[in-house]
Amino acid sequence: MKFTEQWLKSHLKTSATTAEISDRLTNLGLEVEEIIERRDLQGFMIAEIMEAKPHPDAQRLQVCMVQAAPGQPLLQIVCGAPNARKGLKTVLGLPGMVVPSNGMVLKKSAIRGVESQGMLCSGQELKLSSDADGIIELPADAPVGQAFVTYANLNDPVIHIAITPNRADCSAVYGVARDLAASGLGELIPLKTQSRKGSFKSPISWKIDLSTTASDRCPIVAGRHFRGLRNQSSPRWLQQRLQAIGQRPISALVDITNYLTYDLGRPLHLYDAQRLNGNLVIRLAKDKEVLPALDGQDYSLSSDDVVIADQQQVQGLAGIIGGRSAACELTTTEAFLEVAYFHPTTIARTGRRLNILSDARYRFERGVDPQSVTWGMDIATQMILDICGGEASDTVQAGQLPNLVRQIKFNPSQVTHLGGVSIPEAKMQQILTALGCAVAMASKIQDIWLVTPPSWRPDLQQGVDLVEEILRVIGYQQIVSTPLPAFTPNPLISPTIDKSKPVGQPGMTDMLAYQRQDMLKRLMVTRGYQEALTYSFLSPKAAELFGGKSPALTLTNPITVDLSVMRPSLLPNLLQAAARNQNRGLKDWAVFEMGPIFQDITPQGQQPVLTGLQIGNAMRRQWAAPTRAVDAFDVKGTLMTMLQAAGVSLEAITTETPAAAYYHPGRSGKLMMGKVMIGQFGEIHPRILQHYDMQGTAAGFELFLKDLPEAKIPQKSSLTLSPYQPVERDFALVVDTSVPAEKLLRAIRQVDKQLIRKVELFDVYSGKGLAEGKKSLAIGLVLQAADHTLTDEEITALTNKILAAANKATGAVLRQ
Repeated sequence: MKFTEQWLKSHLKTSATTAEISDRLTNLGLEVEEIIERRDLQGFMIAEIMEAKPHPDAQRLQVCMVQAAPGQPLLQIVCGAPNARKGLKTVLGLPGMVVPSNGMVLKKSAIRGVESQGMLCSGQELKLSSDADGIIELPADAPVGQAFVTYANLNDPVIHIAITPNRADCSAVYGVARDLAASGLGELIPLKTQSRKGSFKSPISWKIDLSTTASDRCPIVAGRHFRGLRNQSSPRWLQQRLQAIGQRPISALVDITNYLTYDLGRPLHLYDAQRLNGNLVIRLAKDKEVLPALDGQDYSLSSDDVVIADQQQVQGLAGIIGGRSAACELTTTEAFLEVAYFHPTTIARTGRRLNILSDARYRFERGVDPQSVTWGMDIATQMILDICGGEASDTVQAGQLPNLVRQIKFNPSQVTHLGGVSIPEAKMQQILTALGCAVAMASKIQDIWLVTPPSWRPDLQQGVDLVEEILRVIGYQQIVSTPLPAFTPNPLISPTIDKSKPVGQPGMTDMLAYQRQDMLKRLMVTRGYQEALTYSFLSPKAAELFGGKSPALTLTNPITVDLSVMRPSLLPNLLQAAARNQNRGLKDWAVFEMGPIFQDITPQGQQPVLTGLQIGNAMRRQWAAPTRAVDAFDVKGTLMTMLQAAGVSLEAITTETPAAAYYHPGRSGKLMMGKVMIGQFGEIHPRILQHYDMQGTAAGFELFLKDLPEAKIPQKSSLTLSPYQPVERDFALVVDTSVPAEKLLRAIRQVDKQLIRKVELFDVYSGKGLAEGKKSLAIGLVLQAADHTLTDEEITALTNKILAAANKATGAVLRQ
């Protein structure tokens, strides 16, 4: 939202400086993003083209003789603008000046052999608008030689503020002034509204033709016919204000509606009445009905869109954009004014589907003041008659103003309780009244107020909203910082699990689960992973790639089309983040996220998952060892470490293949506890990497926290070391290539858990010396008793048992 300081002061009586206004706005929550002072336009002046003739060697160029100041010699300037002509007054830049849009320093130069002594400027070149089709056209009375910034009132600072979606009232300059006045920075100047009686009956009437279920989409619309208009250029003050905020003046009628949109937050639309066919109706569009819109696009509508139509065709998309067929032009002498209230949801839904960004849509989807249908008609009528002349008809109307009045029970003690600031009740009442609220005492005994918010504040719904308003106006800097009391839950102090607590209420089980999740996140960081937090939704294409195509998980009202499906996995968003970082030069990266995924719309279909992703090389380049790309075993190692830290016995886990389809089919696996999959890992499938336009290798894992064994209170155990000599033995066992090494290791561990202290695989071989379809697994054992030194006989007997068990489980035999 942009406005000039003087524009603001047309509604706010104040002597505050620009800096004071800026500070107060930011303290009110209307953060000032920038203050634009057009010092870069100093030196540009008003000039008149006295003669324009074709360039001798360029068809699209003209040689203009320009008067830069009265009594001064004419300057010769070569110009390529199509609207350069004799008698036009425009803006001139002389040699040595800098063009604001691109930083180019102007100088005398020869263009196709003809000397040019400066430049005639477009609105785009001066960063006043996006119009680059021609040079700036100024009124005939613009004084030649005057500084352009003085003439255009560009010495007036432009204030740019950021508005949160709930503050629709501050998308109007008047709303910003109201907030500043409520904070004590000046006095609000009341709006001058006076009902104007019509001098004739309107030949055009309104009708609302919406079904009962859709009637709330447009509860009221009003209109007025004007005749005898002179649709000329807008007054200079009006053009200056629009130009200052980047709007291009078009004609008086169009500029008035644009101005009132920004000034009062009241979107309006004017139709050329002579181009309408009969009366106007607000109805739902027909499927595939087409609107030729003012932005030059033709939009195909759906039966869910609300439109304004005459007896022959659609003339506008309600609350979003008007049509071309009845647009006002300079030749317009009769116009019909539309002032309506549209429900925010229907505007947002249609605007997002068609991707139309307009000033009207911006305001309607956030909530326009419904009362503005009445006073907006009065103010617009007065401006049209004052600027364009003519006469107005009686007002025509369809529907009734919606009753959106609501009362909030408010306990003023909440301000101290929630905000930590003690404010006198008289001051609180003064603030609420200044913001437009009506305050009455509901209960003297309980000290309850009955607060009625104004029609322009649909965001005020409950007591905490009023607390926020009071604190905002007082200033958040008044809140004293108070540290929260330290609280560290310790399950060892209170080891009792409360089984009587209903599901969803924090009990000991929940607390242990939270602690375990926090511990896992900290452990991931120690392993070099960075934590990420991504959206809970993604694009339909990404969801389909990761198995989440269920229509039930598609959002009815998404932020954008690319964020319209609830995520079936955390990997898609992590891959998107990794691709973005890879494009910016971060080639080797490890990232993780802990959050919910969604399999269906039931509570059971939502489950927490810890997901990790690595891209690039497993380690940075160094002199002592060669680099290698990350692979499935890197992420499997991390996953196994997480499981062990979570208290899961690794001996109870088996690895199976394949994992989900978005992993590489030959380089992935899933971890099972019995028949329950608790995790999966692997390299990401090449087609997935291609979708995200990623280079190199990526590997990831998913740990399904809900399927882990219940978190338990950690038990202290003493470490017992054997004083007796351990014995190490190595075996090379030959098995079929299809036999997982893990199956062999598990069979050996089960032989004697007391004596076999360690089993590890340290080499795998296949090839020469082995039969086809066979591989050799080299196994290292550590044997040790706790109470004596093992004898040769015991070692031999244990070895024989191990070989027998290995053969029975996997068919393994000693390699010869």
